[in-house]
Amino acid sequence: MSIPHGSDPPTQTLLVEALKPKALVLLFPGGGGMAKIQDDGSVISRHTFVRSQELWAQYNIDAVLVDSPYDLGDLRRSNLRGREDHLTRVAEVVNFYKTKTNLPIWIFGHSMGSSTATYFANKHFKDRPISGIIIAGTITTASLDDEVTLPVLAIHHRQDSCAGTPVSASSRVIEGRPPKLVSKLEIIDGGITEGGVCESFAYHGFNQTEPEFIKKAAQFILSH
Repeated sequence: MSIPHGSDPPTQTLLVEALKPKALVLLFPGGGGMAKIQDDGSVISRHTFVRSQELWAQYNIDAVLVDSPYDLGDLRRSNLRGREDHLTRVAEVVNFYKTKTNLPIWIFGHSMGSSTATYFANKHFKDRPISGIIIAGTITTASLDDEVTLPVLAIHHRQDSCAGTPVSASSRVIEGRPPKLVSKLEIIDGGITEGGVCESFAYHGFNQTEPEFIKKAAQFILSH
């Protein structure tokens, strides 16, 4: 589905619906954020979220892959996910699916996408447009304000050896949350690693642990 953005290119999304959905999760992939959703519903990217998008339905959760019409950068090339234009697009996607489904909306960001989730939560938490956030393979610069009272789950692979996404990045976010708030850290082991250590088929991308990856996220969503 294309979500309008003024006179600029729309934000493309891909919805995989559950039979009796109880919640909806918006998936923001890492890297430059360009999943490249095609008109026929296929996706050029082989990101973790693309490989696992069909797994959400078994937990009665609608899953929406969110594309970006432009490169959002990375830790080496400047992270553009804090830009007003990007966060406005996120808000437009949230509002579109909230109106369409009337379901609780969660934001799930992997790697560079963890900054989308945290930037958006820091800016918009007072409006309560979302019910919680999940971050995975968290980048070192991601942080949450103490005023953000949303439930927060962080997932990391124990063997993630990408320099910009150490396990400590996820644990730091969770351990830094005020004690009274709902927050949890999940560590995953196993799977295999292929290619660059920061790529989607490495441990960083939860390669061949996708069922456990989605199960932990889904259970957290459904319990909060």
